[in-house]
Amino acid sequence: MAERKVTSTNYQNQAFLESKCSLNELMVLLSRRWITEILFCIEEGNSRFSGIKEELSPITDHILADRLKLLEKNRLINRQHFPEVPPKVVYTLTEKGRELCGLLEKLCDFSGTIPNVC
Repeated sequence: MAERKVTSTNYQNQAFLESKCSLNELMVLLSRRWITEILFCIEEGNSRFSGIKEELSPITDHILADRLKLLEKNRLINRQHFPEVPPKVVYTLTEKGRELCGLLEKLCDFSGTIPNVC
């Protein structure tokens, strides 16, 4: 995915909002397609790439790999590599990831009480 120009108004507006409150930065991450669904898959025990891919069948391998890297970079999941043949990688939620999933579940429940939520 192409990076936005740092001189663009959109980039500057987002940077301003993120500097005002860390919630804005978290919302940008969570608004990326598939992020919350991947978190919920891992929470439910799908710890392998293939298991997540199977549950979220429309997601491409490229996007799934990208989103897993983002979640790992933001310390919401751990990636454990086992030097086996074939290679084995297991994903687990960090403590912050588990806490976030709990909050997201509450938001999901709350969103069901609001009429006409997109």
